[in-house]
Order: sequence, then C-alpha cells, then structure tokens
Amino acid sequence: MPSPVSVIIPALNEEHRIASAIDSSIAAGAAEVIVADGGSSDATIAIAREHGARVVDGERMRSRQMNRGANEATHDHLIFLHADTRLPTRGAELVVEALRENIFGGFRVAFMEPAMKLRVAAAMINARTFFTRAPWGDQAQFIRRDAFVESGGFREIPLMEDYELATRMKRIGRTIILREHVITSGRRFLEKGVLRTAAINWKIIAKYRLGADPEELARIYRA
Repeated sequence: MPSPVSVIIPALNEEHRIASAIDSSIAAGAAEVIVADGGSSDATIAIAREHGARVVDGERMRSRQMNRGANEATHDHLIFLHADTRLPTRGAELVVEALRENIFGGFRVAFMEPAMKLRVAAAMINARTFFTRAPWGDQAQFIRRDAFVESGGFREIPLMEDYELATRMKRIGRTIILREHVITSGRRFLEKGVLRTAAINWKIIAKYRLGADPEELARIYRA
C-alpha cells in the first residue's frame, strides 16, 4: 500500500531523466508524483504523464515550481526530488516514519557515475550534512505539509531556495538525515571538478549569508 507522500519533481526539458525519477518515486512507495514543469519544449510533459505523474505547469524558476507542486499536493508528507535523482527503496515509508518526530529532513547522497572523485564528493557532502543537519536540494528534502505551508514554503529566489529552507527549518524544529542514500547525477562535479565545485558552492553560501543578491549568485553558479 502506498505511503501518504507526495513527491514533487521540478522539471525543465528533462526528457532523458524524468521517467527514472518518477519510476523511483513510485517504487519507493509514494502515493502521488507531481511534476512541476517550468515550460519544457521537449517531451518531458508527455513522458511524465505516461509514467503516472500528474503535471502542473507555469513559469520557470525551481522555487516557484516546487511551491506550485506543493500547493497541488494531496498528502501530508512532501518530498522534493530533482529530476536527476532517484529515491531509495521504501523511501516514502522512511519519510513518513521520520516526520513523526521531526519536521524536515533529507537523505544521504551517492552518485550514479562510478568515478572515485565522486565518492570523495559524496563523502564530503554527507560529512557536511551530518554536522549541519541541513540537507540541500539534491538530497531529496522532505517536510511535513503543515510545516511547509505555515512557514511560507520556498523563498522564491533563483538560487539557494533549498539552503534557505533547510536553515529556516533547522531554527524552527527538529531535522533529520536518513542513513539511506538517494542516487543523483554527478555531472556538475565531473564537468567542473570536485574541488572547484565545492569552492564555488561555499563561495555562494558565504555571499548569500552576507546578503548578496540571489540573481548574482545564480550567475556565479551557472558560469
């Protein structure tokens, strides 16, 4: 029997990845999968529907897409899943159990590509998350729907919406990092290098905490 979980997947031209993300959500036991599309011009929407997801569309920006998907969700537990990420077996059930005593959390991460440097990157991410208790978006953030609504959802900014939500939830209540892993793509680490990518990420975080404009941070991230 599916768990009372809605998985929300923001997407934009993800025709090569969206099916696997949806299939992993259903296999993980989610009762509902919502693809929040940002105006895809490829086959993303058609593939999503073929694989059993409900599609809601509108303007692009990942934070707005996820808020739109959450607004359409019909269950009390929400998982926000990137299109290039896969949930583990029993992922939905694990989330329901975790949210009985916590309001927010995420999974550990592993990369799908078999490169040694990605194992190093995953270890760095998991170590950071162990100490901060603030998982980022590629760790399949999950939250109780009432807490999400009451807190105002994602801040609608072009970057850092996942970091902002995680730090805000940590101030509000108990957060948890599950031992199980989501499997995600390491393409950005492979393209830019592990150390360079980590340096860019921490540079962006530092600038954000000092009050930098999120539009500027988005330009740095995408450069």
